[in-house]
Amino acid sequence: MQLKRNLETPKYREEHYSSLDITYEDEHELAWYYMQGSPRPCFTPDLLYNILEWYDEIKTKNKNKVKYVVAASKYSGSFNLGGDLNLFTTLINNKDREGLLKYAIACIDVLHNTYTSLEGKVTTISLVQGDALGGGFEGAMSSDILIAEKGVKMGLPEILFNLFPGMGAYSLLSRKIGATQAEKMIMSGKLYSAEELFDLGIVHILANEGEGKQAVYDYIKRENHARNGIQAFRRARQCYDTIPYQELLDITTIWVDAALQLNAKDMRMMKRLVKRQSVKI
Repeated sequence: MQLKRNLETPKYREEHYSSLDITYEDEHELAWYYMQGSPRPCFTPDLLYNILEWYDEIKTKNKNKVKYVVAASKYSGSFNLGGDLNLFTTLINNKDREGLLKYAIACIDVLHNTYTSLEGKVTTISLVQGDALGGGFEGAMSSDILIAEKGVKMGLPEILFNLFPGMGAYSLLSRKIGATQAEKMIMSGKLYSAEELFDLGIVHILANEGEGKQAVYDYIKRENHARNGIQAFRRARQCYDTIPYQELLDITTIWVDAALQLNAKDMRMMKRLVKRQSVKI
């Protein structure tokens, strides 16, 4: 795999992945991955497998000595709008449980890797500069640090089409804000502002519009001053707040079986949300 160097800046661009735009910054020991799911800003299978393959490279090779991994989006106005609803409708209509479970497992594999800091090898950061819905919100929450710009919306709308967010939302939220508040968020389908989520403690750093990227560099500078202590505390916290992979697998299996029970009315609502996803591009 070849890395192309831009001689004007200390950055390297990875050109191997079709749904990711990856940039390395050696000066900051940092790697950015910008999601570019196609044809919609959601977790397509290609995007999920690109992330997993690249994560494996970071864990096994780490050839650029990466200490920080930042998830962001190539789409203006959208971080990630969640599951591939167009794929869901096809798999559900075909009663393809195996295909639906395969997709769901890829989702929790990405989330668990992010939540565990790629086996403790990096600090994972999500930079949310646009809406993060459903699985997009789950993915952002799974990072060690969630930085969001003011005004963006995040939430879990799955209950609107008679389902629930089954790729880690309850596991993450119940540990962050308690089971009662987690259930309230999931069952309401409400979208929350970045400001509201900052007040709840879900967003760690709130940035002004257009200043999210600088907030990433500012955070890295702060962590570097006490990285040993921060990393050790993070490992200690995960001893208490650990999310076992089996927990995610059990919950997402329930989600798969529930998805296969959706009726025609639910499917029509899902298709309407597909159109909304497409408008976000």
